[in-house]
Amino acid sequence: MSREAVSRYPSMESNDYSSRPGLTLAQAQQVIYDFLLEIVKIWHPEDVLEEFRHLFIHHTDSVSSQTLPALHVILFANDEQEFRNTIKRCCYILVNNWEVARQFDAIQALVDIFSDPLIQRRTLSPTLKRLRNWLIRFTESYDFEELRLFAARYAEERTLNRPDEWASRYTSYLLVPQYVNEANPVEQRQAARALSRRLKEKFKYDLAMYTAYGQSGQAHGRTIQNPTVLGDSALRLVKAIVARRGEYSYKNLARLFLAQVQGSSYGEFKVSLTCYLLYTVNSNPISKQIQDYLDARLVDLYAEFDPQPLDTSLVLRTCNRVVDYLMTEDQEQPSPLFSLVLSQGNALTLAIILLKLGLVSRHTLPYLEARMASLIRYYEQFPRSECQWVINFLEVFQITFAIYGDNIEYNLVKVDPHAGELKAEFLSERPNVEAFRIFSQTLKHSYPKLSEADEEFTGEDGLMEEPPFLAED
Repeated sequence: MSREAVSRYPSMESNDYSSRPGLTLAQAQQVIYDFLLEIVKIWHPEDVLEEFRHLFIHHTDSVSSQTLPALHVILFANDEQEFRNTIKRCCYILVNNWEVARQFDAIQALVDIFSDPLIQRRTLSPTLKRLRNWLIRFTESYDFEELRLFAARYAEERTLNRPDEWASRYTSYLLVPQYVNEANPVEQRQAARALSRRLKEKFKYDLAMYTAYGQSGQAHGRTIQNPTVLGDSALRLVKAIVARRGEYSYKNLARLFLAQVQGSSYGEFKVSLTCYLLYTVNSNPISKQIQDYLDARLVDLYAEFDPQPLDTSLVLRTCNRVVDYLMTEDQEQPSPLFSLVLSQGNALTLAIILLKLGLVSRHTLPYLEARMASLIRYYEQFPRSECQWVINFLEVFQITFAIYGDNIEYNLVKVDPHAGELKAEFLSERPNVEAFRIFSQTLKHSYPKLSEADEEFTGEDGLMEEPPFLAED
């Protein structure tokens, strides 16, 4: 429906706040929210954008007789923070609806509206002056930077070859702080979650396609692009990750660990946690340094609860703190342990430890990704050439979590050079991965059967033998 047709749509004026003697600030905000919510569902995006421009940029009458007086109430309140809250929520009402309707170009157009030179024009009107000053400061704020992230999908391919904008590749993580922050409008949180999830799913799909067809370079007549920046080493990395212990062993180990610590005290859990996290990577020389670092901090962590029985709240809080120790303790700069581990070339080891934390406490995953965003924000101030080791970790992290996702299964299948066939074969601890090809498929079941690669933990009776996670007496 167009702006010209709105006069035939009587419900546009249904919430008659204008008949009241005076609007409160909250009522004035709701007038604008209701109006945008209504038109975004029935109008073409171009018409919605034009209405938004009329109201906030040109500050002229719109098709609704209520929105401009409502905006005056907000401006006359002389509360810049409330104005920012208003325009922020208005933007995310539109973004959220366009995201659901897959009208992604409109999101970029909304961001572009704030580049209108009219905002910078001087005026003698006190009301317009206040509006324009507030708009200018909004475009310079972190709130607007968050809004710009929603247009990042369209810049993704263009920024791959622009070194100064390398962080745009990781928009799926940069969006996480928006949807975990309960102070943000619900529309913003919903839109951020939806876009972040969509970008992650796209990466998982692209990675699965590349690993399946990357060696041939073609699928159904089209070229398959590498979704990572690791070049040819991406396939070797995927093979190495899958070959380590099988797709589901880390999930099984997490279930075993949680079963073992059930009924333990909190103090016992903390001691066992580092043993679990470093199990499978303890042959790496860096593991002893990681364990010493974590043990030194965990011993005093929530020490008042040490004698008490373990509960899910303590598990979550502890896993979140371990994420801090491993990534950023002040949520701004990298932690000493993060720098130590990566400086010695242990990106995959760190990614596996973080994966195992997430498998123990699913609710830790958003917190983990928010800390990832903190690190990206810290390092994006530096040129790509100075951040290559961090970018390498981010790529390894993305690949690791994509491989161990819930909806795609990766397996290695050996190529029989004589028969020209593919056949499943159990991988030794140190296989020749070049002799194998990657096979990926969509999972239909949430809880898969025990994989062949987990047989090393299976006793003669078919039951899982328990790795030594628990603290010894």
